[in-house]
Order: sequence, then C-alpha cells, then structure tokens
Amino acid sequence: HMSLLIGCCLRLCVCALGCGVPSIPPQVSGLKIVNGQNAVSGSWPWQVSLQDTSGFHFCGGSLISQNWVVTAAHCLLYYRHQVILSEHDRQSNAEPIQAITHPYYNSQNFNNNVTPLKLSSPVQITSRVSPVCLASSSTPFPSGTCCVTIGWGKTGTTCDPRILQQVALPLLSSAQCKQYWGQNRITEAMICAGASGGTTNCNVSTPVVYSRVTYLCGWIDQTVASN
Repeated sequence: HMSLLIGCCLRLCVCALGCGVPSIPPQVSGLKIVNGQNAVSGSWPWQVSLQDTSGFHFCGGSLISQNWVVTAAHCLLYYRHQVILSEHDRQSNAEPIQAITHPYYNSQNFNNNVTPLKLSSPVQITSRVSPVCLASSSTPFPSGTCCVTIGWGKTGTTCDPRILQQVALPLLSSAQCKQYWGQNRITEAMICAGASGGTTNCNVSTPVVYSRVTYLCGWIDQTVASN
C-alpha cells in the first residue's frame, strides 16, 4: 500500500527539525506510475512500515509526531502488528502500537479510511526519523497538483519490493474521479490521483483513491489531543 504525500503544512509540529523537512531532499523524476523508482534512503523520514510479528510488511504509514503514526483503517486486519520506523529496505526497529480507527469508517466503501496509531513510547527525532506535515482543512489542492506516492506496494514488476518506491502523479478533481468510479462511491473523505496504477493488476488507466487528509485532519487532531 502506498502513502500519498503533498507539499503542505501542519499544526502538529513537535520537534526542533520541524515537520516535513527531510535531511535529504526527495528527487522524483517524471510521471512514472506503475513502474516506480527507488527512493533515496533518508529522503522520506516519516515513512513507516506496518508488519506482523513475522516481519511481513502489509501496509505503510506516516509518522505525524513523536508519538503518533497515521495509516489506513483497512490495514488493521492483523491482530499482532508492529510499526517499523526509519524505513528504506524494511529492516529496522519495531514499536508496539495502540490503534484508534475512525468511528465512522465504512469497510464496505472505505469511507473515513484512517487510523491513528499511538506508539508505546516517543520516537527519537533524527535525520532519518521525523514527522510529515499533515494538510489543514483550509489547504486547497486543485486538480493537476503534482504529488508523490511512496511505499512498498505492487510496482508492475514485483509484488514485494524491498526498497521504498516513489512515483509522481497529478491529483484529479472529485468530478473526474466520480466519472470513473461512480457518483456514489467517492465521498468527501476521499481524494483521487493519477488516473493510473492503483488496482491489483496495476491497470494504468485506473484512478487511485486515497483518504483526503484535509477532510479528516480535524478528527485526527482531536484524537491525538485526547489520547
């Protein structure tokens, strides 16, 4: 599963380095979708791997503070899971977690598909481990905005890439996404990107649907503040 990242700012800044400032600036070339490229180690210091106790990677997530990671609610199908920080080749330190799934998450249509994960202890912020900036509810992201999706999802050449992958792709408008998926399937809590590469068979004509952080950030903030 891939995480969608867009240049943005945040109120959850908790460290001296600030959020969203990697020590190694990311470099992404071209609008490659299915056939992604290896990410430079250290360029996405908020990327984490969710793994079961055997070390099987099943989802990605983003560090948003010293104590919290955000991932998709549909990822938590595994009862014994752990967060692996400072990830590039999916071999690092494990952190036990407390998961708080959105109360209105719908597993049928994946609406409100978000789960904050509280770590058992605060992480040490370093050049390789630092939080991402979550978008605020007032931040506009018009269609055509270039964004980056990262993770260890299927690439078209492998189902299980070891090295973190990254691809650049444009956002779609809600109307464009609904035109493909149907008027009733895309909600305010969803955002689409790429018109490419998100299905199980890596169909490059398929818009990918992600959780819309600008819609969900209020609930995320409240959850973090109250837990």
